[in-house]
Amino acid sequence: MAKKEISNKKEIKENKVKKHFFKDMKAELKKVIWPTKKQLVNNTVAVVTIVFIIVAIVFVLDSVFDVMNQYGMTKLQSYVVERFKKEEKQDNNNNEQTNTNEDSTNTENNQNTDNNQNTDNNTDNNQDTGNSTDDNQNAGANE
Repeated sequence: MAKKEISNKKEIKENKVKKHFFKDMKAELKKVIWPTKKQLVNNTVAVVTIVFIIVAIVFVLDSVFDVMNQYGMTKLQSYVVERFKKEEKQDNNNNEQTNTNEDSTNTENNQNTDNNQNTDNNTDNNQDTGNSTDDNQNAGANE
């Protein structure tokens, strides 16, 4: 029985809270100062006007940025492509010059090596020839 009384008390309290809420809401709405028709029209016109002004500003800015994007980006892209092509050509020219310089350096080194070898061979030949000349002179003196 105690449980039934507690549950009944809760239900009654909830009903009072619900009724109390709606009564309080009605009382608060009576305290509100509602605008007159003239104030309502003036405020509505002001809000709509401000909205149209902001729409116009956003539209103009969007159009300007779109035009700048189309023409500006196209020019920027063409400029970047031209610079990239120029740099590639310069790199290719530098690589060709480097390769040409390396080839000429290698050729010069090979020629210098050949000359050194020829000089060494000539020195060896002269020493051999010098020895045989000395032998011939010694042989002639002996006779």
